Amino acid sequence: MSQELLGLVSLGILFVAIFIGFPIAFTLIVISLGVGWFALGKVVINLMTLQTFAVMRDPTLTSIPFFLFMGYLLEQSGLMDRLFRGFQMMFASLRGSLYLAVLVTATIFAAATGIVGSSVTLLGVMAAPVMKRSGYDVRLSAGTIAAGGTLGILIPPSVMLIVMGPAIGVPVTDLFAAAILPGLMLAGLYAAYCLIRCHLDPSLGPPLPPEDHATSVMQIVRELVLGMAPVIVILLATLGVIMAGVATPTDAGAVGALAVFVLTLLYRRLTWTGFLQASRSTLETSCMILLLVVASNLFGAVFSRLGSATYIAELLLALDLSPTFMLLLILAVIFVLGWPLEWVPIVLVVVPIMLPLVKQLGIDLVWFGTLVAVCMQTAWLSPPVALSAYFLRGVVPGWPLSSIYKGMMQFMVLQIIGLLILLAFPSLALYLPSLLRD
Repeated sequence: MSQELLGLVSLGILFVAIFIGFPIAFTLIVISLGVGWFALGKVVINLMTLQTFAVMRDPTLTSIPFFLFMGYLLEQSGLMDRLFRGFQMMFASLRGSLYLAVLVTATIFAAATGIVGSSVTLLGVMAAPVMKRSGYDVRLSAGTIAAGGTLGILIPPSVMLIVMGPAIGVPVTDLFAAAILPGLMLAGLYAAYCLIRCHLDPSLGPPLPPEDHATSVMQIVRELVLGMAPVIVILLATLGVIMAGVATPTDAGAVGALAVFVLTLLYRRLTWTGFLQASRSTLETSCMILLLVVASNLFGAVFSRLGSATYIAELLLALDLSPTFMLLLILAVIFVLGWPLEWVPIVLVVVPIMLPLVKQLGIDLVWFGTLVAVCMQTAWLSPPVALSAYFLRGVVPGWPLSSIYKGMMQFMVLQIIGLLILLAFPSLALYLPSLLRD
């Protein structure tokens, strides 16, 4: 068997092992070392050493613990509760007002954290009780919370974009800028869908009862101001300094983590238990992500050394398809893989394999990375993995899992529409990065 085919066999073994349920990081390491030692000998040990040190010395990846700590501390502190109440009062007289309040809060929360699990959990705790009390449709409510929570994987400071940048050789700042408009577009699609459905069928989301309305305009203003203040500080401390070119993502992450810590103190929301839980969750998730990055880089190095990546690119190029159709084919593969797999193995294993082909086709890597990020949102909305469903079920046990799934599938259709719009109009992703370069 040639080395190229051996690499393809190792890729097949990897996916089978992941589907069975073996831990992804250790599976990657074992397969890489086993296949590498068989085909390359002691060289695979050198590759493992080089890849490990390269990842540990990458300054961009250092920002991951900072942004994770921001998200987990915000989740523990409950700083977003007031913001949600403010939007709930503002839209109280509208049909579907709670859907709109959830999506606006989710968009703002995504821009402040970049963690999907925290967003879905927090939105479920805040919104589900009042949605039940107000007679809102369970499926549409579950779909709105789950879809709104997934915006954290796309809207910066997304942890996935931080990991994807080095994987495809693109500055993280460019990916951050590219993801802003598509993220807002998807949030707008979600909101329009909910409002249109409620207009056609008022029973899905009736206006809130009088007791949930604000007593005065000043009460709404007060809640929104007090709720928005910490978010504005966090955005200025993170995305503001990054987009202004004042700091790198790592520096901005450190400043943002400090800002959230100080805000929780000032708002008297910081508890010792919450701080310990946020720190523990940050440590666990950071170790998991960085170990996966090391393991996937080792697998990618072995896979490339065997010539398998080039072999796949040559096979696909031999099909003589147009660049647009080839891009659709690549995205279709990623979209389908997003159903059974999480974003980590796709971004760290599948995307680098496709990268030589993308480069030969002359596709802009920033645009490609943004398209992949939109596809990866489906990994949180599609069964059987659909982690958003399990996060939501954990905090709202009264909602059947089948209803949550059916609600999420509605928003998957909107995801596809958003992806097609981004394909048709690349400037949605490329406009803001071009401003940063000027």
